[in-house]
Order: sequence, then C-alpha cells, then structure tokens
Amino acid sequence: MTSFTRRTFLAAAPALAQPPARKINIAFLGAAHSHAEGKIAAVRANPAFSLAGIVEDDPKYRARYEAAGLPLLPREKVLSDPSIEVIAVESEVKRHARDGFAALNAGKHVHLEKPPADNMAETRTVIETARRKQRLLQLGYMWRHHPGMNLMLDAARQGWLGDIYLIKGMMNTLITAEQRPEWNLFPGGQMFEQGCHLLDPIVRLLGRPARISSVLKTSGDFKDTLKDNAVAVLEYPRAVAVISTAVLQPAANPYRCLEIFGTSGTAVLRPIEQPVLEIDLAKPAGPYKAGRQKVDLPPFRRYEGDFAELARCVTEHKPLSVTLEQEFLLQQVLLEASHM
Repeated sequence: MTSFTRRTFLAAAPALAQPPARKINIAFLGAAHSHAEGKIAAVRANPAFSLAGIVEDDPKYRARYEAAGLPLLPREKVLSDPSIEVIAVESEVKRHARDGFAALNAGKHVHLEKPPADNMAETRTVIETARRKQRLLQLGYMWRHHPGMNLMLDAARQGWLGDIYLIKGMMNTLITAEQRPEWNLFPGGQMFEQGCHLLDPIVRLLGRPARISSVLKTSGDFKDTLKDNAVAVLEYPRAVAVISTAVLQPAANPYRCLEIFGTSGTAVLRPIEQPVLEIDLAKPAGPYKAGRQKVDLPPFRRYEGDFAELARCVTEHKPLSVTLEQEFLLQQVLLEASHM
C-alpha cells in the first residue's frame, strides 16, 4: 500500500490547515436541501465557525431544527446583520439563485448548494454579483475535498498517468416513488441532480468539451416522466469522458466510482465513499511505484473540507481553489448535458 508523503497528503486534503484565529459568524439561508443537515453539523463541529442561526420558511423543517435546539432567524435579520460574514444557502434548488444573489448582494461570502441555478442567466447574475461585490462564492459540489479524488486529479495533472484518453464515472442511488416528483422538477432529472458531482472533477481536469451528447431516459416503471437513467459523453480533442447516473439501483453506494485512464497508467476510485483508491502504473512516477497499488487514504467526511477551505479563505483574504470562471464553465456543461 502506498503511504502518504507530505505532498500527497496536501493534494488529498488541500483545505486542512491550522484553524483560523477568530470565529466566523455564519447563518443558513434555507435548510430544506438534503445536504442541509450534514452541512449544519459540519459547521457546528468546525471551531472556526459560530452558527448564528437558520432561515427556513417550511413548517416541517422549522419544527425539525427547532426540536434540535437550533436558532431560527428572520430572513431580513440574516441579510442585514453586519456580524454575519458568511451565508450558506441550503434552500430548495429552485431558490438557489435567488437566495445566493440576495446573500452576495448583502455583502456576505456565500456557500451555495449545487446546482446554483437551472439556467445560465441566473448563474451569470450570481457569479457577476460575487465578482462585483468581491465576495467568495463557493459551490457545494461535495467531492471537491475528497482525498482520493484529489489524488487522482493530481496524478493526472502531473502527467504520472501519461496522456489521459478516457474517464468513466458512475453515481447511482435508489429513491422512493414519493421522492420522484421532487426529482422531476427539472427536465435534466438525475443528470442535473447528481450527475453534476461527476461532471465537476472532469471539467476541472479537462476543461471545456468539444462536444457533449447525452441520453436521458425514463426507465423506471412509474407513472411519471422523471429522467431516472442518464448517460453523458464529453468529447475532447484526445479524450472521452463517460458518466452514468440513475436512481434505480439498490445498495448503490459501493458501486459509485471514478476511473481515469492514461497511456502510462490508471487510477480507479471505487467506492467513492468510503474511498478505496488504486493506482496502476507502467513505471514509477511521483510517489507511486510501478504496478498495481492501493493508496492509503485518510477518512473522508462530507463537507468538512469545504468549510475548512471557506474559513481559511475568509480569514486570510485568499481566493478559493475553484475560480468563478471554472464555476461558470461547469454550469454550462451541466445544463447542456441535462438538455436544459
């Protein structure tokens, strides 16, 4: 098993550093998204943050957070309070752009749940507002600080895998019939909802595809039109990336994977959580020996790295690791792959 050097550890967990010297006041604008509870827990466990409270209008979610002893605040209070530096937007997807714009326009740094909008016009408004206000805008793609994924991307960027010619990824899940109407709010269906998590590392690694084609099918035996079985193909001048994502697979998590193939070697992450990374090289490169080897990884906990990076960038006045230009490009690719 390949062990970490300091360099490979930093590549795997770039956001992990000394905690900031002061507390950052953060509030949640909306908490109805499926990632909200996990992110609230991550913020509360992070010594860099102080949770001011939560804005949520839906009585069902309000009751849940109130029962947990979390402070519920009016929207106007969160937006106008100068002591609140950061707002995490965890509202329903259809409200992401509106809430993100409001928070940025109020002068707050923003963690915005993915996807930021269901169209490019609102995405452009949110990104331009962040640029104009000189505020941090961090999108909530949950594997950006994944240790295994970052090591794979680092190996590809360093040339240790040779010329990249193929990337494959799969992210399936299983949802109930009761959940399908919510997932069917957007024509991109499962590609828009979860395929974005696989498009994110591919686009950050390879950039803008020359061509995007996708198949969005309704394969489940339900009386609806949810695109529950989706495949996207991204064509590059010398490479192809293929991702598949469906909501029809029982016990799907162990099968989620990302694979990068190059002329000098292969990197396979399967499962993605908890991660198992295998590198197979034709010859030694970087910290890796020739041949097939498992890479020793630290535990992965969703959202911890995101908020660690956000805290560090707020306190040290540094840019985030993903630029606004990269966010804009990713959204373009996602909407095209989602037929939106």
